[in-house]
Amino acid sequence: MTEMFKNLIAGEWAGGTSASRNINPSDTNDVVGEYAQGTVEQLNDAVAAAKAAFPAWSRSGPQERYEILKKASDEIFARKEELGRLLSREEGKTLAEGIGEAGRAGQVMAFFAGECLRLSGEVLPSVRPGVGVEITREPVGIVGMITPWNFPIAIPAWKIAPALAYGNCVVIKPADLVPGSAWALVDILHRAGLPKGVLNLVMGRGSVVGQALLQHKDVHAISFTGSVATGRKVAEACIASSPMKKVQLEMGGKNPLVVLDDADLKVAVECAVQGAFFSTGQRCTASSRLIVQAGIHDRFVEACIERLKGVVVDDALKAGTHIGPVVDQSQLDQDLKYIQIAKDEGGKLVWGGELLNRETPGFYLQPALFTETTNSMRISREEVFGPVANIIRVKDYEEALSVANDTEFGLSSGICTTSLKHATHFKRNAEAGMVMVNLATAGVDYHVPFGGRKGSSYGPREQGAYAKEFYTTVKTAYTLA
Repeated sequence: MTEMFKNLIAGEWAGGTSASRNINPSDTNDVVGEYAQGTVEQLNDAVAAAKAAFPAWSRSGPQERYEILKKASDEIFARKEELGRLLSREEGKTLAEGIGEAGRAGQVMAFFAGECLRLSGEVLPSVRPGVGVEITREPVGIVGMITPWNFPIAIPAWKIAPALAYGNCVVIKPADLVPGSAWALVDILHRAGLPKGVLNLVMGRGSVVGQALLQHKDVHAISFTGSVATGRKVAEACIASSPMKKVQLEMGGKNPLVVLDDADLKVAVECAVQGAFFSTGQRCTASSRLIVQAGIHDRFVEACIERLKGVVVDDALKAGTHIGPVVDQSQLDQDLKYIQIAKDEGGKLVWGGELLNRETPGFYLQPALFTETTNSMRISREEVFGPVANIIRVKDYEEALSVANDTEFGLSSGICTTSLKHATHFKRNAEAGMVMVNLATAGVDYHVPFGGRKGSSYGPREQGAYAKEFYTTVKTAYTLA
């Protein structure tokens, strides 16, 4: 019998009026579980519970918050193989990637457990004699979170952990497509000793639960990760609400990887293939535009094709699989649509792009690599969010940098070169929030800021100590001695 997973509201598990089936994209006959579809009334109850819990939790001691986050971290690490298997089963990442992401969630929890003990303020002399000034940080309040399907445990972790560490209460709505990993994370934190109402989980449709979260007057801040189109609607709703909500958006990317003539070819190919195609290309940091200097272009293309010939696309849980399936039929349709668009625009498909049949029914797609493309084509301008990349030939470094920056996005940008001069210049002049040198664009650490510029991000950075900029508000107090 398929297990039913409920919402967590005010410390109690509550069913919805209906449920959605969580389907394994590697085997569409496999149902991971049935997950409650929350209602507007349940969302309202969750916010009310968070509001009731906030006064005590916001004034709780750092030791209490530390111990809860550390206990959660310890359980995640102890169960990372189990959690990784669940993640891979519901989202389609390879088992190695799933276990790695579960481990990342544990690292994030451990880091922010430490942050509980590193809270600080400032004491300054006033410009007025006899007056003292104190600058402190306080929790922002009730934080609503809307998380995506591509990192179903890491992204909820790196939103929830800092929110709790800094004394906020949380209502989270995970992606309806893959709720299992977020449910498991919330269950772990709940059992780690969080007081009732501090953390609430309401699963369901964005048009129902998400919209109600955005409109609720008692929610003080919204942290969202997803598409640009939805992100704009989130921002508009937060500004239009009364009172206005603090907002943090992480959205799309059309990330460039520049390959110069002097690059180590083996390093460049590995950066390109890993960055563009692994995790099925379903990363906002994926290297979807490969900008290659003319002198190395043909050798790079040939070497990429040879590397792709050895890539195994199969069941995410099967040993030896390098790339799993696309997450669902809708995303597969989008990938195929853009492959056709690239062909129609004059791009040359030099590898892949075909549907694949495997032992079990799933959404299997051979990674697609295009050459003879320009930066003005739709395949270079719009985010595909799948295992599809195109190569743009350029004459020199200056043109490569110009093409790299010629985009509405600005999340991650990379360069492969052995030139210290070009690497240094690129780090300074790439219009992106994160820059990689001789590394794939899709690989980041958990203890440093994550975020971009232009259409990729809006609001304070996520992760590391910089997370306090969103999850706290600054208070300046003056005292006459």
